[in-house]
Amino acid sequence: MGVEPIFLTPVFKERIWGGTALADRFDYEIPSLQTGECWAISAHPHGQSTVAAGTYKGMALGTLWEQHGELFGRKQGADCRASGAVDRPFPLLTKIIDANADLSVQVHPDDTYAHAHENGELGKTECWYVIDCAPDAHVVYGHTAQTREQLAEMIARGEWEELLCKVKIAPGDFLYVPSGTIHALCAGTLILETQQSSDTTYRVYDYDRVDKEGNKRELHLQKAIDVTTVPHVDGTDARSEMPFSGGTVTTFVENRFFTVQKWTVTGELPLTQDEPYMLVSVIDGKGQLTCDSGMYPLQRGDHLILPHGFGAFTVSGQLEAIVSRE
Repeated sequence: MGVEPIFLTPVFKERIWGGTALADRFDYEIPSLQTGECWAISAHPHGQSTVAAGTYKGMALGTLWEQHGELFGRKQGADCRASGAVDRPFPLLTKIIDANADLSVQVHPDDTYAHAHENGELGKTECWYVIDCAPDAHVVYGHTAQTREQLAEMIARGEWEELLCKVKIAPGDFLYVPSGTIHALCAGTLILETQQSSDTTYRVYDYDRVDKEGNKRELHLQKAIDVTTVPHVDGTDARSEMPFSGGTVTTFVENRFFTVQKWTVTGELPLTQDEPYMLVSVIDGKGQLTCDSGMYPLQRGDHLILPHGFGAFTVSGQLEAIVSRE
C-alpha cells in the first residue's frame, strides 16, 4: 500500500469586498453573500484547513504538521528538537480570493520586519494566478514615488491617481508580489494566491468606505511607509513550460519562498513527487489521480497535499491545477 494523498476542507472568510464567486464557480458552501476568501490549504492559526478523509480525517493541518512531520519530510523527535525545526510553522498558505469589489491598497512586510513588529509572524511574499476576471479588469501593482519621503508626502496628500500604478490583467496571467510591493486586487477578479503563511497586512488606502457599522477600517500608514520598496521594483517573471504527451507543466516562479507551477492535463500526465511535499489545487475541469495507494477522483475546487515519499503518479482527464512547494 502506497502513500495516500491528503485532501483538505477549506475555511471561508467574509470580507467587505467579497461576493459569491466561490459558490458560483466551485460549488462551495459559503457563509454569506460577501465571502471573499477561501483559505484552501492553511495551517495559520487564524484559519486552518482540516483533513477531509482517510487516516487523519478531522485533523487540523497545523496539528498534522506538528505531530506527523514525516508526511512533510521533516525530522522527528530528538533530532527535530535539536535542529529547531519543531518550532517552524507550516510555511505556505493557498487561498482563492473573490474580489467582487476593490480590495484595499496595501503592502506586506518581509520576514525581518514582521518578526520584529508582529510578534514573530512571517513576512508575506505572495503571487497571484488569475483564474477569471472581467474584460476590463486591472490590479494595483507598484507606485511612482522615487524616495520614501516622496511616498509619504503623496500618501499624506491623497494623490492616489498619481501614486498608484495599474496593470491590466486577463485569465491565465500570473503576477509575483514580493513583500514591500504596494498592491491591490480590483473588482471583478478571481485569483488563486500562493503566499507565505502570514496574515499581516498594512492598509495604505481603503477608498474611505465604511463597514456595516459605519466605521472606516484601520489604516497602517507608518508601517506601510517603513516596509514599502522605494523605488518600486517589478517581481521577476521566470515562466517556463515543459510539454508532455498528456499535458504541460508551467513553472511561474522558483525562489526561497516557494515554487509555483500550473499543471494543464489533457490526457494522461505522468509525474513524480520527489519533494518533501506538494500542495495541489484543482482550479478547473475534472479527472483522477492514480498512484500506488489507489485511484482518487479530482474535480474543480479540490485541494490536497502529496506527502513525502509519494513517488510516481499519473493525473488523467481534462483539468488545470496550481501546484506549490517550498
